Amino acid sequence: MTRSRMYRDGRLVAEDFPDEDLARYLDDPDAVVWVDLAQPSGDDLAMLADKLGLHDLAVRDAVRAHQRPRLNHYQGHALVITYVAVVNPKSGVLHAHELAIFVTEHALITVRKDDGIDPGQFTDRWDNQSELAGSGVGFLLYGVLDEVVNAHLDALQVLDDHAESLEEAVFTESPTSTTMQRRMLRMHKSLGQLRRKVVPMEPVLNSLMRRDTTVYDQRMVPYYQDALDHVLYAADQIESLRDLIATIRDTQLNLQGNRLNLIMKKVTSWAAIIAVPTLITGFYGQNLPLPGVNTPWGAWVSTVSLVLVSVLLYGSFKRKDWL
Repeated sequence: MTRSRMYRDGRLVAEDFPDEDLARYLDDPDAVVWVDLAQPSGDDLAMLADKLGLHDLAVRDAVRAHQRPRLNHYQGHALVITYVAVVNPKSGVLHAHELAIFVTEHALITVRKDDGIDPGQFTDRWDNQSELAGSGVGFLLYGVLDEVVNAHLDALQVLDDHAESLEEAVFTESPTSTTMQRRMLRMHKSLGQLRRKVVPMEPVLNSLMRRDTTVYDQRMVPYYQDALDHVLYAADQIESLRDLIATIRDTQLNLQGNRLNLIMKKVTSWAAIIAVPTLITGFYGQNLPLPGVNTPWGAWVSTVSLVLVSVLLYGSFKRKDWL
């Protein structure tokens, strides 16, 4: 155990108690117990599994990493798999930290798969809403899930800030900038990862809010509904940001196409300007008795023609905005 708490009659009675007190508290029908475990093995969970009657499949899923977010019901308990998402503000890279939650009638067990989750954020939430502690395990579970959902919203806000910076950069940076392309790819990847963590939370909360559930009392219904609303909002925002990134990418491709067209117009225009003098000099360079060959006036006519036609072509292309 890294952290632990015991509530009785809606009041915090013991905190971070020694391991030998855990079995006694679990046997107390009036006690509500929270235990946090960090990277436990199956053997570490053996005592709790035996005491709480945890299913073998639930224990196995709780210690295995990379599980799909979900809610599984077993006889006498449930297992919730969820993720706390954190986005690096500078790089926009998302890191998802897995959390397994055993839910029983009088106990809540959180199993952290790595050190990326601070259990102190759960205790702070419970302390800030201590008036709800009388709802027992339902109160504890809500505090954990709401912190998870809030982490999703925080990650989404960071990604939204990155999307805004990309919107501004698409017209200020070069359309061929590899740095911007990498940022968009990282953004797209992070949004995809966040979507896979957020969207499954909707059926999890919907399942918890079924009328036949015994996890919480009616006082906690609005709070679970509020968490569900935040999940739905986050899912909608993720889809909006995915569409925005696709739009930014399309805009960048259009800018690249426009730039290519402009370059092609300039190259074609200069090629046309160069082609006419080449034609005249090539024509007079033939070994034939053409008018003006080997005469001063023929040299002047060809030279003036070269300059005049080139200037006329340049002016015409300039008026058409080809140059």
